[in-house]
Amino acid sequence: MKRLEVIFETILWRSRVLVVLAVVSSLIGSFALFIAGLFEVFLPLMKFFKTLDYEILSKKLVASAIASIDMFLIATFLLIFSLGLYELFVSKIDVAERDPRSSKVLFITNLEDLKTKLGRVVIMVLIVTFFKKALEMSYRTPLDLLYLSLGALGIALALYFTHRD
Repeated sequence: MKRLEVIFETILWRSRVLVVLAVVSSLIGSFALFIAGLFEVFLPLMKFFKTLDYEILSKKLVASAIASIDMFLIATFLLIFSLGLYELFVSKIDVAERDPRSSKVLFITNLEDLKTKLGRVVIMVLIVTFFKKALEMSYRTPLDLLYLSLGALGIALALYFTHRD
């Protein structure tokens, strides 16, 4: 019976390498979103330089800049997720630990660290999305401005509580 337990635990322990599938998928998604974010900025910019239309500059470039920030933040989320999963379940990233230029931003020792870092990125994505919606919205009544103010207050509180520690 002891031998069966050892075999089962060995298989169980080695199955953690399946996390590599999530790591690779997240990295591919991250790279794709970084490229999409670049296109989100450059395509309207190229269109502006072709037409020199001020409407494109004032509206579409601002909207696409916000959308690209959103994509870059989600790409960063996926990158942090893949690095964190790899370090927690497969192996430490030795190159990063030896590199004096590496920051401790991605230093993850447990699932709580990973959750905290990812949670902060999610809050930033929500802030950018709120900002994008606030620019698109038309404010007709004082109640609309009150809702915008409450949303801004909620964002301020979220930032305060995430950076308190």
